[in-house]
Amino acid sequence: MNIAMPNLIFFNNFAPIMHELSIAANIIEIVEEFAQSHKATRINKVELIVGKLSGVVRDSLEFALEFAVKDTILEDAEILIEEVDGKSKCNLCKTEFVNNDWYTACPACSSMDSDILEGKELKVKSIFFD
Repeated sequence: MNIAMPNLIFFNNFAPIMHELSIAANIIEIVEEFAQSHKATRINKVELIVGKLSGVVRDSLEFALEFAVKDTILEDAEILIEEVDGKSKCNLCKTEFVNNDWYTACPACSSMDSDILEGKELKVKSIFFD
């Protein structure tokens, strides 16, 4: 017995985009709920903020969104992604510094003991609609 699987796309390295695919689905759900509550008939643009320390790969999210928006209110919308640099504060010397990975030592004292101040964001910044 053969079962047809229409509209499925298989990739050799599918696992890395599974995370972003679920995020894309959640973004669509947020926008659809917004559109319904504001009686929007069309979404023109969505602006997202993605921190470089959020664990989201921008290219993978863009790729996932490209497929996930098909047949949704977002299908014709422009989707802009603003990336936010990571920013940390050293717990030893109190220096604030840009930190775009989880393993950056303080540039002032080389301590690895720091708190993340920015860069973990993942949110819908704005939605433009008719």
